[in-house]
Amino acid sequence: MLVKGRKVAGRGEEMAAHYAFAPLEDDTIIKHRLLTRTTTTRGEPPLKKIQKKFISFALEIDRDADNYGACEKMYKAFLQEMATFELPLLKSKAVIDANLREKENFNELQGELHRQISQTQADIEDLKKHLEKSKIERQHKEECEAIRRLISMQPPRSDTQKDITELEKEIAALEAENTAGSRTLELRKKQFSLLLHVVDELQNTIEDEQKSLAEELRVAMVEQKISLEDATGGTEAMAID
Repeated sequence: MLVKGRKVAGRGEEMAAHYAFAPLEDDTIIKHRLLTRTTTTRGEPPLKKIQKKFISFALEIDRDADNYGACEKMYKAFLQEMATFELPLLKSKAVIDANLREKENFNELQGELHRQISQTQADIEDLKKHLEKSKIERQHKEECEAIRRLISMQPPRSDTQKDITELEKEIAALEAENTAGSRTLELRKKQFSLLLHVVDELQNTIEDEQKSLAEELRVAMVEQKISLEDATGGTEAMAID
């Protein structure tokens, strides 16, 4: 039996309980008493009763007197006490078996819960991967939608093709004009070169003609001078004559 004591504290303080045994010692004592069934809440413990019945039966047998009836009576009382003692043991065994079955069920349930937890964790990881993949797909869809909006803001393809055709025509016309301009420029270069050559030849011809004319004028002047001198000399001779 547990011995408890209380220490009364002052007003406004809690009361502390002091035990004769530590909690671990209490568990050991209670376990031993339950196994040996040496204590009961009422009357004498069953094991002591069996012990007394057995001792009484043994002492009655050891007597030399003719006491078969008393021995049989004590034997039956001993058997009855044994049956009375065995019944709680059978109940305890049934309880233990039931507890063992419950423990097995609990272990199975615990294993099932662990399996479900592992499966749930694997599902969570798969869902995380699926979520990341969905995020990437959503980002791609948003980018495609933005590109589609930009494309929708552009003019139709027929108009663009029409503009491209017109630009190609303009480019072809400009290229043709450029080619014609290049040919004209080349022709003008040749004509200008020819003109420079003609001017140069003309200038040389003019210079040669000017030189010839100057030479002819010089010769004419010399001849005229000679003629004048000759004429002046004849006149003087005639005058002297």
